[in-house]
Amino acid sequence: MALQGNLRDFSATEILQLVGTQKKSGCLWFEWNTERAVVWVQDGRIVATRQPGLAPDDPLLAFLVATHRLSDEQVHGLLSIQKESTRDLEDLLLNGRYLDEQELAGYLERQILEGLSRIVRWDNGTYRFDPNTKWPNPPLVMLSMEGVLIEAARRVDEQKRFSSLFKDPHQLLGVRDLPDPDEPLAEEERELFGIIDGQHTVADVVEASPLSEYETYEALQRMLDAHWVEFEGRRAPGTAPPVTVPRPKPAQPAPTPVSRSPLVREAAVAATLLVLLGLLRFGAGKLHHLPAPSPILDVYAQSQVRDLRYALELYQRENGHYPARLQDLVEDHWVGSDQTRLAGQSLLYKRTSGGQAYALELLPNP
Repeated sequence: MALQGNLRDFSATEILQLVGTQKKSGCLWFEWNTERAVVWVQDGRIVATRQPGLAPDDPLLAFLVATHRLSDEQVHGLLSIQKESTRDLEDLLLNGRYLDEQELAGYLERQILEGLSRIVRWDNGTYRFDPNTKWPNPPLVMLSMEGVLIEAARRVDEQKRFSSLFKDPHQLLGVRDLPDPDEPLAEEERELFGIIDGQHTVADVVEASPLSEYETYEALQRMLDAHWVEFEGRRAPGTAPPVTVPRPKPAQPAPTPVSRSPLVREAAVAATLLVLLGLLRFGAGKLHHLPAPSPILDVYAQSQVRDLRYALELYQRENGHYPARLQDLVEDHWVGSDQTRLAGQSLLYKRTSGGQAYALELLPNP
């Protein structure tokens, strides 16, 4: 029998706790005005917060775009393939080698937490649980209900602090004092040091960050508390940002990254390491990838080169060989013309082994 009711009588947290405590399997729907949310559980653990298949507004797809893990061209390719095959997004990402299984699991966990942090704030609406509707695919994650609800509640409290601390998104952020070389530094903080330069606003940093909005604000709050960054005035709304791309400050050696959050940070850092290992393993004997990025290479360039690699792989799978020139990617509409140009740096591309491998190097301009 389906369980249903109103969120005025029982909160979303209480319903989720009930389903988790009783180790239920099935699908839980939430509705509030025009908003919709879904939570799939298996034996009381959360396995997904999205519908199977691939809708244009799929939460996982939106999360991967927001964190700069997928480019617009990759999204277009995924939607085209799914339209013909009706396969699930997770299957497309794995079999298309956009992400490996462990990296995708890390992104899924982060996306699920984003969705639940939204649902637990609802104080009105309806819910319905159907134990006969099961998640149709082998789950990549099975998250503890208690753990994710504790983390979601923590995020709700933290977001209240962020609303006060970052109430003006037009404030400029600058580096005040770089951390000591042996200072424990989270991966998220390292990412943001490559963006903050005193010329870009809080809103600019949030948009450029390869993190979710919450993760960016959380890292910025830690950096402000540690007096590593500070507000440096304000840029009037509607004023164009500077043309120059912000770069990391190379004055000191980069500290060793560590993870701090009990639930999400470990997954994010582990996913990053696994991606690098996966790329090296995949490339052995076939591809020549970039060396580890120097601190002076900004995160924008790294993200842009990563997108080029994906486009090269897609081109090779469709044509059986890599393009003779990067311009071929532009002419065949795999990337935009601006994606093969990097301000202040040079891209060196060469096809090798009769078109079955390539070398791609990113070098600072002298």
